[in-house]
Amino acid sequence: QVQLVQSGGGSVQAGGSLRLSCAASGSTGSNYNMAWFRQAPGKEREGVANIYRGGGRTDYADSVKGRFAISRDDSKNTLYLQMKSLKPEDTAMYYCAASSVSWLSWRIVDYFSWGQGTQVTVSS
Repeated sequence: QVQLVQSGGGSVQAGGSLRLSCAASGSTGSNYNMAWFRQAPGKEREGVANIYRGGGRTDYADSVKGRFAISRDDSKNTLYLQMKSLKPEDTAMYYCAASSVSWLSWRIVDYFSWGQGTQVTVSS
């Protein structure tokens, strides 16, 4: 079992940057593919970025390509999401998640452990 604890986030003006962190405990996070999802009020949870367990392959939602970067430091059992050029439409609750499948997936059902969520608010 993996427990995920998030940190970071907050409020920023459009064009600003933020970094989210997600620390894994209870099991070695490096064994799992990991992802960041977000959910805005009144909208469904959507995948933002995911990363293979070896860290060599990543994938991004079209809406964040070129602005967000997912990375992991397996020596620290920590996942990161660096967000740049933030837009008001990036405002949402962000969640990290650990995947139970061996491929990079956007399906919520493929993730068995979730962080507690952290709010990101971007003002115009």
